[in-house]
Amino acid sequence: MKREKDLVEFYAQKYPFTFVDSDGINHEGLLRRRERAWKLAKEAALLLKKRYGAKKVVVFGSLVHNLWFTMSSDVDLAAWGIPDDCFYAAAGEITEMNEEFNVDLVDGEKCPPFLRKAIKEGIEA
Repeated sequence: MKREKDLVEFYAQKYPFTFVDSDGINHEGLLRRRERAWKLAKEAALLLKKRYGAKKVVVFGSLVHNLWFTMSSDVDLAAWGIPDDCFYAAAGEITEMNEEFNVDLVDGEKCPPFLRKAIKEGIEA
């Protein structure tokens, strides 16, 4: 978590226009929202591994790309190793962990090819 937080702060200072909303206004709140999203992603990954047997969890999408993250961004996770009969329960549980963010969980083994490319650019949690 410290590494991600340090990177967020570094890029926020070096490239202040990276952290803007759709109106082009720089908001300190966007930086804080991104930090909360990372915290949720790490907590969700830990839960998926401990409770549902996920072997690997990757954060992908706007959360890992500073330029893409907005005030309406969600948290995208791909997981490997969750049994089919537990997958929807796992998705439901991580969705309910936090009311601020929508959390999308995809099966890393069964997702469509266009998602695999985005997942390859992700960060393992």
